Amino acid sequence: MKLATRLVAPVAALALAGLAACAPQTSDNSSSQEDEKTGTLRVWLFQEVSNEPKQKVVDKVVSAFEKAHDGAKVKVEYIPVETRAQRIKAAFNDPKSAPDLMEFGNTDTAGYVKDGGLADVTTDFNEWSESKDSDPTAKTSVTVDGKIYGAPFFVGVRALYYRTDIFEELGLEPPKTLDELTATAKQIRAAKPDLYGLVVGGAYTYGAMPFVWANGGEIAEGKGGSYASTIDSAAAQKGIEAYTSLFGDDNCPAAKCASMGGNDTVTAFAAGKAGMAIGGDFSHAAVEAGKVKGKYAVVPLPGVKSGSVAPAFAGGNNVGVLKSTTHRTLAVDLMKRLASKETQGELFDAMGFLPTYTDVRAEAAKEEPFIEPFVKTLSSGTKFVPASPAWAQIDASLVLPTMFQQVVSGKKDVAAASKDAAKQMNDAFSSAG
Repeated sequence: MKLATRLVAPVAALALAGLAACAPQTSDNSSSQEDEKTGTLRVWLFQEVSNEPKQKVVDKVVSAFEKAHDGAKVKVEYIPVETRAQRIKAAFNDPKSAPDLMEFGNTDTAGYVKDGGLADVTTDFNEWSESKDSDPTAKTSVTVDGKIYGAPFFVGVRALYYRTDIFEELGLEPPKTLDELTATAKQIRAAKPDLYGLVVGGAYTYGAMPFVWANGGEIAEGKGGSYASTIDSAAAQKGIEAYTSLFGDDNCPAAKCASMGGNDTVTAFAAGKAGMAIGGDFSHAAVEAGKVKGKYAVVPLPGVKSGSVAPAFAGGNNVGVLKSTTHRTLAVDLMKRLASKETQGELFDAMGFLPTYTDVRAEAAKEEPFIEPFVKTLSSGTKFVPASPAWAQIDASLVLPTMFQQVVSGKKDVAAASKDAAKQMNDAFSSAG
């Protein structure tokens, strides 16, 4: 494949946040004063489980770039996802070993900016004609305090997978509200006790957050160094209650489901163990390879009001120029070529990556019908994590999963667990400066 393996591993289920936590606090990453127009550009991209299709697309881009710039060469290195943190840490510490351009997870932007690793490309991005069609949330993922530090490379979101055969057998319709979703899940579990109604996970942050967002809650508010957690607000608590109510013998027993992450829930659905699951466009190939092939469909995850769509987390990756590059003009041009509409369309065909441009996504949906509910979810409005370098610490410390698991296990009620989570988040925001 392509889609499922691509995003699950490199983007860690679209929550790539560990990199920034590993970046150095002090680095030799001042801007280079050189801007050479010839020589070799070093590029780091993530290595795919099946890398050849991606490499073919990238090779085509590189060939066109080298023809356009006499005397310029490009060396692309596909770095293992598992060892990326150390590679990037070393690059920030030693500009001589650093690439000119690299791919990175979109939740890492703020941390990399704080560590001085990424170049400000605001003017270049805004003058680029194609940038006007960038998805607003994707653009947010490269923006820190109003400045732009890269170009969106691809995006991914989640929606509701459901078993068409079970729904037909039980006379069910796809739920149109979150309340209907809960009721439908419990109906399936009651009729078929060997199945989870809606398989959920206590460690599945981005499967849980749409319930919070749909109820009007937010993770935090503010910008830059002045974020404050709002996960303990009344609206957020209502969403937390809605999600955690799904853990029980009448749907997904806490003893089995509390420790599940996103991959676990998709695996359970693909194996035929659940009536419904919240999965990404990147989960499609895994589900197709499972026992439910030909017996499922996908719709947007419903919101609170009938016909509405619950906001989904907009995950994905970006490409950015390093501050230490000695080939800034060339690196910016290559960044634009890699993140262009043409390249993103070809990467969708080759790998299944969802384009970050609204018009290119619409064309992709016409080609591949399975993409349509995800495109609808994106167009309905998505959410992103706080653009703070503290997010890496918050994510790595499992603040939100711990909160959900405390409620599910009965150790704390929603009010106490969310207040504890808010305190931990605020401590992290304060320490991030």
